Amino acid sequence: MATLEVLDIHSFYGSIEAVKGVSLTVEEGEIVTLIGANGAGKTTTLNTISGIIKPRQGRILLSGQDITPLPPHEIVALGICQAPEGRRIFTRLTVLENLEMGAFLRRDKDGVKRDLEHVFALFPRLAERRHQLGGTLSGGEQQMLAIGRALMARPRILLLDEPSMGLAPLLVREIFRIIREINAQGTTILLVEQNAHMALSIANRAYVLQGGRVVLSGTAQEIRHNPEVRRAYLGEVS
Repeated sequence: MATLEVLDIHSFYGSIEAVKGVSLTVEEGEIVTLIGANGAGKTTTLNTISGIIKPRQGRILLSGQDITPLPPHEIVALGICQAPEGRRIFTRLTVLENLEMGAFLRRDKDGVKRDLEHVFALFPRLAERRHQLGGTLSGGEQQMLAIGRALMARPRILLLDEPSMGLAPLLVREIFRIIREINAQGTTILLVEQNAHMALSIANRAYVLQGGRVVLSGTAQEIRHNPEVRRAYLGEVS
């Protein structure tokens, strides 16, 4: 049984169908990536898994449990947490307060304290800026904060939506190094990423979305060597 199963979901914005029957699985300990052009349905898929959008058809299972009808906060409590596209940190709260908001549903004070130190160990820049307002951080630091805030919920599955967006190449490499480290420490990751090169370099498996549908899936190595993927998403000319 897969840790996460997405079964034929159809999600809408009003009358517009953005996700048209997406199915995917994520096994425990994997990094699975969704790649595709803008408007392919990647973010909508993550938002549907998180409960932010309710599918009109299909189901989402977490270790066999149907979580489709649950509200977002209950899905977080069960172990799925998202670092959203655009970071969406609390700009008027400090770094520390943002991280504490990530642990809002938790009642294990000692565990929260340990996880806070763990996040500061992963992101030393956040430790240095713990009393600084989130809105005064650089783009890269805000991305670190968004990931750290999600980790404070102690997720079984971490959903990452475009973590490299708007970052300089050096920071992109740093963010992906940290994603690998988070995964190596036991967190399963579902990654949406425009930078297909980087995503496929760290993922175990990949799904290619186009027009709200999965058009290709396989191991990251298989997807990376697919001629159509190389031409459309990796900028290579055959």
